[in-house]
Amino acid sequence: MTPATQTVTAAQTVREIALEQPAAMRVFENFGIDYCCGGGQPLAEACAARAVEVDRVIAALEFAANAPAPLVEDWPHRPLEELAAHIVSTHHAYVKKELPRLASLAQIVVNRHGATRTELPELQAALARLDEELSLHLGKEEAILFPYIVQLEGFLSGQSPRPSACFGTVAKPIQKMTREHEAAGELLAEMRRLSGNFTAPEEACPTFHAFYDGLREFEQDLHRHIHLENNILFPRAVALEAALEESR
Repeated sequence: MTPATQTVTAAQTVREIALEQPAAMRVFENFGIDYCCGGGQPLAEACAARAVEVDRVIAALEFAANAPAPLVEDWPHRPLEELAAHIVSTHHAYVKKELPRLASLAQIVVNRHGATRTELPELQAALARLDEELSLHLGKEEAILFPYIVQLEGFLSGQSPRPSACFGTVAKPIQKMTREHEAAGELLAEMRRLSGNFTAPEEACPTFHAFYDGLREFEQDLHRHIHLENNILFPRAVALEAALEESR
């Protein structure tokens, strides 16, 4: 957590703030600010894009920094094997469990309300595309990229043989995974737009509310998921490979 004496500035990137202050992720979620794929923006620009006052966001960030917080894993310094395992068991498992549930809710809501609310079939179609893309994405990470990163770390620590890969350098699959993260983020942003920020009509049935609440929670989890990969796991893997090349 960021020390109380450290001041957040509008010039810092959203990613830098999220890395220095884990509690900031919840603040960014509350304001709809992307700290994963779009985290390279300065805070001032990110606030302007969301039409929120930067001073208001800074005040919320500093309040969160000084508030008691639950223990957060120090992922920037934990072994990559542990981080990769955490991503798979927590975030990949959530995606695999939650997407079928959301698809079922989407079908019920479209059947009941799709004729009068034309955004619902569009939402359902976007969700199906997200499901298809993420299923392929997670499979590539679990079968190829994550095992290579773990083996690379093991080799540098003297615990496993040197890994071999068909992709040359780890930066290549990481670039592809990052682009796929961006595509998933764009789909979710479109779903947020179609749903009016996941806001169900007041008179909507409980299933309608459950569908939109589930989409909101899915977006929040995916942001945390992508943050761990884009901002921590992937840069550390690239640095490990660079250290290996320097040692040759």
